Amino acid sequence: MGFNIAIDGPAGAGKSTIAKRAAQELSFIYVDTGAMYRAIALGLLRRGTDIEDEAALAAALDVTEVGICYMDGEQHVYLNGEDVSSLIRTERVSDMTSRSSAIPAVRAKLTDLQRELARRENVLMDGRDIGTMILPDADLKIFLTASVETRARRRYLEQAQKEENCSLEEIEKDIRERDYRDSHRETAPLRQAEDAVRIDSSEMTIEEVVAEILRLVNERRGCL
Repeated sequence: MGFNIAIDGPAGAGKSTIAKRAAQELSFIYVDTGAMYRAIALGLLRRGTDIEDEAALAAALDVTEVGICYMDGEQHVYLNGEDVSSLIRTERVSDMTSRSSAIPAVRAKLTDLQRELARRENVLMDGRDIGTMILPDADLKIFLTASVETRARRRYLEQAQKEENCSLEEIEKDIRERDYRDSHRETAPLRQAEDAVRIDSSEMTIEEVVAEILRLVNERRGCL
């Protein structure tokens, strides 16, 4: 049984960046569950699947395979054998991910893979419901958040660096809407686990957040 760390939080809180850094420092396997859901969302978009149509969704999921592998310490996400790691971070995929990831059939497809990884390895897993649903017995649970304004500004700068056309106001609006959807959906809503440590990164650097996570891990390991 591995040592498991669960990091949950809203969109744009920096979970992936911080989780990768912390996993590297700890020599843990980093599992970006959001990327796995994004890969499925990309597949649904490519097929033009109406996710409100249960039969169409089931048919699409039957021919959708998502896998992960690690090269040089980096997680690569595959959709039907294609490395789609660089194709799943668009706003269009983000929107479909928020809507499709709430569907039980989509979640069931990925949950078993995620839990099996955690049984075998020391993992740091981030997402929306890791500590509440996927790894309820995780050794350390963290709820990483930041203000909507901070998250929107970070996303805006990220897209601007890629020379993508974007609007700070539109990004902030999208984040507020996604927060509402994620926290009000019937299946596995975004919420802080009762035993999770809350970290607000609004006024913290990436290095400061990583250092706090490492401190918490050392503290928990010392208690085992």
